[in-house]
Amino acid sequence: MSGLFAAGLILLALVAVADFAGGQLMRRGPLYLLGAAGAACLAALGGFALAGQPVRLDVAGWLGDPVPGQQAAALAADQLSGLFLALAFGAAVPVSVAFGSWAARAQLARRRGLGASYALALGAVAVIVTAQDAFTVLFGWETLTIAFYLLAGFERDKPSRGPAAQVTLAFGRVSGAALLAGLLLLAVRSHSILLASFTHLPRGAAVTTAQVLLLLGFAVKAGLVPFQVWLPRGYAAAPGPARAIMAGVCVNVAFYGMWRTLALLGRPPGWLADVLLVLGGLSALLGIAHAAVQNRLSRVIAYSSIENTGLIVTGFGVALTGAATGDRRLVAVGLLAATLQMVAHTIAKSLLFTSAAGIEAAARGDDLETLRGRGRSSPWSGFGLAVGSLTLAGLPPTIGFVSEWFLLESLMQQFRVPGLGYRLVLALAGAAVALTVGFAGVTFVRLVGLVVLGRGKGSSPVRAAYGWDGRAAVVVLAAGCLAIAAVTPLEVRVIADGLSPVVPASLTMGALKSPWILQPVFAGFSILSPSWLWVELPLMLLLTVLLAWAASGRRLLRVRRVPAWRSATIGVEGTGSYTAFGYANPTRRVLAGVLNTQAEIRQVMMEDNASDDGSGAPDRPDPGREGAGAHLEYASDVMEVVETYLYRPALGFFTAIVTAAKRLQSGRLDAYLLYMLIALIAIIAVVTAMA
Repeated sequence: MSGLFAAGLILLALVAVADFAGGQLMRRGPLYLLGAAGAACLAALGGFALAGQPVRLDVAGWLGDPVPGQQAAALAADQLSGLFLALAFGAAVPVSVAFGSWAARAQLARRRGLGASYALALGAVAVIVTAQDAFTVLFGWETLTIAFYLLAGFERDKPSRGPAAQVTLAFGRVSGAALLAGLLLLAVRSHSILLASFTHLPRGAAVTTAQVLLLLGFAVKAGLVPFQVWLPRGYAAAPGPARAIMAGVCVNVAFYGMWRTLALLGRPPGWLADVLLVLGGLSALLGIAHAAVQNRLSRVIAYSSIENTGLIVTGFGVALTGAATGDRRLVAVGLLAATLQMVAHTIAKSLLFTSAAGIEAAARGDDLETLRGRGRSSPWSGFGLAVGSLTLAGLPPTIGFVSEWFLLESLMQQFRVPGLGYRLVLALAGAAVALTVGFAGVTFVRLVGLVVLGRGKGSSPVRAAYGWDGRAAVVVLAAGCLAIAAVTPLEVRVIADGLSPVVPASLTMGALKSPWILQPVFAGFSILSPSWLWVELPLMLLLTVLLAWAASGRRLLRVRRVPAWRSATIGVEGTGSYTAFGYANPTRRVLAGVLNTQAEIRQVMMEDNASDDGSGAPDRPDPGREGAGAHLEYASDVMEVVETYLYRPALGFFTAIVTAAKRLQSGRLDAYLLYMLIALIAIIAVVTAMA
């Protein structure tokens, strides 16, 4: 297996080399096909690890001689690593193929650096998931931060790209600093940097602090509230399918870190589980609230990533609650719900960003009004956008329906938990998730209605963004959203094996009441058969059509036909039909408390319609002209609450400190030596206290 492991990493390294050494012809497509081959090798490697086969690649010779007394550095994959490798790189294969098809037609992709950044991101994911020591984890984490910065800032010539890349880098550094502090605490206590040595540490304040720091670092990368402000900026700034690589593939390392932290450090404090549940529910609600009112396609999908992060972390919070209370079945149901949601997010988000890249390239913009009806002129991308939207809206028969059902069922197990505090927090998280699911439907109905089913404005046709290979990649991802739901019991079996380092597979397999019927691990609570839904829903549709035909006869085909996306009254088009802003306005009003909606109504005089009689008197409105006289203008906008009330004041305070600290730059040499001595003494004191 080491040969397959090395082949995947070498192929990704060749992508980076070819990006700089190769010509424009190489960067137009073959580059990303090479990356797809490397991703396929790593996905296959994950499958072997899931099956229980040993996977190990010694890298001691690459990093120098090992430290005496320490095991040689190596990359290895157990079943948990195999699950994440198979998921992340399984999605990376079709995304890479679509990336190559997009690059063959996009002028932007012919510049150097995009392919290397793409390969760097995928390589960092492989390193993080298979790292066996703290140094390798930090090395991969910082590499991923750099890759995100390069992808988000690839189009620095555009006004918003540079600041977005800087914000992405800043939060990446915060995440890395938290991981560094947490891993250092554990390494000092265990006298080893090997991750396996952390499992034997006794519980105490140091281990609890390290656990909080590690989860903090992973939460920043995942975009959990209040660290979510970088995510819509960073994702939207990346070009084309690079967004799918960031949001659909690479973000999974944050969830892998959370799962691995639970496996290594075990039982968390109860308050930590409560905090994650609250933040998860708040992230889900805040993310979908902002997604519902955005007017740019890329930002709608990016904000929905915050929602999905919240849903996944909520499931993980259920697992932490079970670990804190000693209920292993609750750990199993929480981790299974979170992992099912993660699978749905990976495939659907990869599909959405890949399809959106094709539609935006054809329309040369991402404003929803500009994209109205573009799904018709780009039917393959429109199909992918529709399937991905239905999946993240949680509608059957997609994998999104199964994962959200399982998550809600896991939260309903609150009555099994001792202590009123745990029950209240689980109830609040459940209410937030239920509200999120409802608004997700509103959000993605708007996308499908405007972009896929809407009527365009008659713009001239443009060249398709994807060739046959890109279209095939979209179909593969869409098939994953639909077909996996039909075989969910098999998916549960695979996930149970992957989660076995955290929770015994026998407990997770309790989710199978029978070979094709699911239950939320606890028997006798509720059941669901996603496989039968695939049989029942088409049969019900056929039965409905037959009954309608029998009742109406030939009149069934003589119904009034209008475009699918139009106001309720026949013939309403143009300025009288729904707009992206108008459709979202009720959401702005309903969620005004969450979005801090600001509305303004003012009177505007229509001076353009005034008539001039040549007498020098003031112009008088012409009542015969359309729009004459005064009218009311309505304006409404939402506010990023966390950014406005947390980060902007903090940035002002930090700026003031930096301004004051600049005075240290002008001083004598002996003063600088004194500063260095004070810093050295402080470091020695901290290390001594930790030891």
